[in-house]
Amino acid sequence: MNTMQVELGDRSYPIYMGVGNLDKADLLIQHIKSKQVIIVTNETVAPLYLQQVSRHLQQFQVEVVILPDGEQYKTLSTVETVFTALLSKQFSRNATLIALGGGVVGDISGFAAACYQRGIPFIQIPTTLLAQVDSSVGGKTGVNHALGKNMIGAFYQPQCVIIDVNVLATLDDRQLAAGIAEVIKYGLIRDYDFFSWIEVNIDKILARDETALTYIIEQSCRNKAEVVAADERESGTRAILNLGHTFGHAIETGVGYGRYLHGEAVAIGTCQAADLSRRMGLLTDIDVERIETLLRKVGLPTEPPVDLSAEEFINLMAVDKKNVDGEIRLILLNKIGEASLPIGVERSVLLETLNHYGRTD
Repeated sequence: MNTMQVELGDRSYPIYMGVGNLDKADLLIQHIKSKQVIIVTNETVAPLYLQQVSRHLQQFQVEVVILPDGEQYKTLSTVETVFTALLSKQFSRNATLIALGGGVVGDISGFAAACYQRGIPFIQIPTTLLAQVDSSVGGKTGVNHALGKNMIGAFYQPQCVIIDVNVLATLDDRQLAAGIAEVIKYGLIRDYDFFSWIEVNIDKILARDETALTYIIEQSCRNKAEVVAADERESGTRAILNLGHTFGHAIETGVGYGRYLHGEAVAIGTCQAADLSRRMGLLTDIDVERIETLLRKVGLPTEPPVDLSAEEFINLMAVDKKNVDGEIRLILLNKIGEASLPIGVERSVLLETLNHYGRTD
């Protein structure tokens, strides 16, 4: 097992990464400070791992909330379901919330924990690759709105993150690929050697080689922990973690939550960001081809949906947390392995990218 610390002063916490961590009761129990525990999971994960986690908690008062599975349920009304469970059992502000699931469960649970009695402890146990390498680390919590993804939320750090590589054995191929999109992102934004390693070892990753999966989780968490430690609340450099996300969020919002997995939308957005970087003289044709080739090899989509027009894209991208005074600002690539801070982009150049994929808008 490898343990990594997210260094945030009095909000610092460990990430436990390894094989069989769900069977290690001490990893979990040491971070629970009262008798009251609520586990939030979903209908897909509960049959697989709820009993494995619950057996460590027999001495606690445990409540379980099982949510429906899917991005379309990442809403305020779903958060209210968690609040109702906490209130009906008279849980105090010392209760611990355990998020057992993928990114949607983690985001909902973290937001509920941040809000309930103005903040209760919570623990992340991510069960998808995307959640393990990205959403469970860094303290971003929240829900979607019909007009914008992740526009309602809070920065709220967990007590710890417990990652078990074994849970990836039950992950379907589409979900695995979606997680790899975020793994590739770390190489693109700040770690050229990691990107090159992924290119060479992608077949091992797709074959779920345990050593390869452990390595990409560790390297992704290291990269994210370093960025978060330098800029917890995204006032500066943390924004680079959003490479491809402004395009991707527009896709998810525009076509309806759930049609694309988050990682799939990010993969498309990454290709669009790479194309835009090339048009602004930052990347070469060879760079863009390397990026697109790797994403295609993973089995990820690389072109936006044809039913989302360029004008609709721009309107949706206008609802983004990086924008300032109505100006759309994007994370681009100076080169593979180095991202820019948010850059304002002329509408005409942005339209060139949006129209690049067989569009006529």
